[in-house]
Amino acid sequence: MAMKTLNSERGGRFARSARRRVVHAGVCAAALAALVGTTATAASAEVPAPPPAVQVYVPAGVTAGVAVFDRQTGAFTEQLNTAGQFRSASVVKLLIALDVLWNRTPDSLPAADRSRVDSMLRGSDDAAASTFWANNGGGAIIDRMIPRLGLTDTARPPSTHPGFWGYTALSARDTVKIYRYLLDSAPAAVRDYMLGNLRQSTRCATDGYDQHFGIAGSFNRPWAVKQGWSGFSSGGCTAPAAAAAKEPAGTVAKEPQAGTKAGSGTRSPAGADAVDLARPALHTTGVVGAGDRSIVVVYTLHPTGTSYGKAYTDVGRLTRSLNVPGASRPAGTWVGTWGSGVRVRAQTTTTSGALTTLPAGVEVLVGCQKRGQQVSAPPYVNDWWAYLPQYGGYMTNIYLSVPENQIPGVPVC
Repeated sequence: MAMKTLNSERGGRFARSARRRVVHAGVCAAALAALVGTTATAASAEVPAPPPAVQVYVPAGVTAGVAVFDRQTGAFTEQLNTAGQFRSASVVKLLIALDVLWNRTPDSLPAADRSRVDSMLRGSDDAAASTFWANNGGGAIIDRMIPRLGLTDTARPPSTHPGFWGYTALSARDTVKIYRYLLDSAPAAVRDYMLGNLRQSTRCATDGYDQHFGIAGSFNRPWAVKQGWSGFSSGGCTAPAAAAAKEPAGTVAKEPQAGTKAGSGTRSPAGADAVDLARPALHTTGVVGAGDRSIVVVYTLHPTGTSYGKAYTDVGRLTRSLNVPGASRPAGTWVGTWGSGVRVRAQTTTTSGALTTLPAGVEVLVGCQKRGQQVSAPPYVNDWWAYLPQYGGYMTNIYLSVPENQIPGVPVC
């Protein structure tokens, strides 16, 4: 029978796809069309596969700054626009945390501050970052950290937006310096504490965005990541009750409030180069492999209006194209999805617990598939379910972009 939608699996609404296809591991196919509201369709244009281990694959329309540093050889294996400045979004939380811990041990922090650092590094907590920004001098934090770490492309937020810590300018090469300091020069207690938190990165950030894109999705553990995002309206994971108000009253906001956000083409007047404050930004940074062998930094800007799922997918494809020494790549098949509010469940039934929701239109890694509860949205039915090892649960195959009920080439669980 034909495969289509189920209302109970996507928040009570129907969506239909005219055409679907599978994207196998190591092959880049077309991204799905961006979703508007709660509906989606599959894209039809094919994207050529990147040459293996030859160059960084940058999806069409994406601006990227990339660096991969092999700590074992002391050399870069990937470099692309490494000096280019990007608004940091939440990656700047690394500098905020290092400033808090400068000349201090983690054990000496007041309990409230230690809790904020934990939440800021694991769940990318904006309220915690805003508290430190307000209490520790705002842009002076960046001014202090530049000479401490020998940063050359980093700059505090522009004078037009002094309170928006996410507008701090960072480059790929400066971010490599931050991680090299943390790994090789920071006091052992600080290193172990910060990396320990980054290794415990939660899939759902405190603002309801799925933050396991890029490094976290492309490579098996061990890894430690600090991600960043800005300019998107919805990020997948079910948001906590407080998500709508990202910072409590009295703290400094990460982004301009509604009606004051920088418009299309707006750029910062501060820093060594102009910094784009308008296009959606999605960044993945961290360390990968045994002994934290490789430092991986990927900064990206996406065309205005790009959905989070589309950007998430593009950053994943870019990251998977990189030469990362010491990295172990997960087994499975990358498959596109469609629809919004698609749930990942503990078992192959619509009554089993929902583990999370997927960013609309994102690619997922499928390990195997099995038959389960038949899902129907007349006249369409499907009883196949896909196991997503990176989520530890199942999704109905109805929302996978494949032409049949069963995914070709994927084993049965």
